[in-house]
Amino acid sequence: MIVVWFKEVMNPNPVTNGFVKPVPTEEEQAKIEEVRKLLGPLPEKLSSFCSDDAVLRYLRARNWHVKKATKMLKETLKWRVQYKPEEICWEEIAGEAETGKIYRSSCVDKLGRPVLIMRPSVENSKSVKGQIRYLVYCMENAVQNLPPGEEQMVWMIDFHAYSLANISLRTTKETAHVLQEHYPERLAFAVLYNPPKFFEPFWKVARPFLEPKTRNKVKFVYSDDPNTKQIMEENFDMEKMESAFGGNDDSGFNINKHSERMKEDDKKRLAAMEDIPSASLDSLSILSVSDGTASNSAHPSSQDVSEDEHQPQGKGSIP
Repeated sequence: MIVVWFKEVMNPNPVTNGFVKPVPTEEEQAKIEEVRKLLGPLPEKLSSFCSDDAVLRYLRARNWHVKKATKMLKETLKWRVQYKPEEICWEEIAGEAETGKIYRSSCVDKLGRPVLIMRPSVENSKSVKGQIRYLVYCMENAVQNLPPGEEQMVWMIDFHAYSLANISLRTTKETAHVLQEHYPERLAFAVLYNPPKFFEPFWKVARPFLEPKTRNKVKFVYSDDPNTKQIMEENFDMEKMESAFGGNDDSGFNINKHSERMKEDDKKRLAAMEDIPSASLDSLSILSVSDGTASNSAHPSSQDVSEDEHQPQGKGSIP
């Protein structure tokens, strides 16, 4: 599951990190305007997801191909209208969160970016639909908590007690689809903390299909290796980092405290949307733009996902 996330989600053309955002070049700005023309008029609620920064992320995800980027963005807008990710509230997904399998840490990296902790060994649900809805909630919450000038987050993946039994191809395919199609360019870097030996062959298979910049986003850290531990010190304030990752914070995951944080974030988010009218598919005149390739954008349901091993794709397939 984790390998496919990296192979399919991370982009070989990452956004520049830091609080000072690069100003788009004239050529880039021209492409932004081309995308806007192809999008056409949008309801107010959807316009907020089509800022210049957002359009740039989709252009980068499609290697600056305007029609492909527009098609990708349109699919996300349709998805947002139907799935309503910004309306998911804590009460709906609280059961999925109980074990701390995914949560936003109280610690941020040294650039102030939110950190999503992932512990695949403590999966507590067999519902692919529920797992994906909770993942979307966590992604939306992390985006909500991005500092000014930042568009990316950090993933910390704790492999403690992880085994082959934790791998679900169904969940993997659904996860990869949502992350690569609807949250492009959102990952700054990912730390794999104490990955097991059997994970290494999977990584060796995936690695050749990743561009160098993409490979550099994946950081292997081992608690007994001083050289890799330095990665943590370079990127995080270890006084505030959880002890599970070599830091000095012994508080650990507390579902009650985390629940209160999420409820507060929900209130802020819903209050900000209160006066914005909802969008419907009928209000969109943007639903078909050819990108010059055969369309295959349907999202398979969890029942349709094959259990066959996911086959690596070429470099050109990485968004």
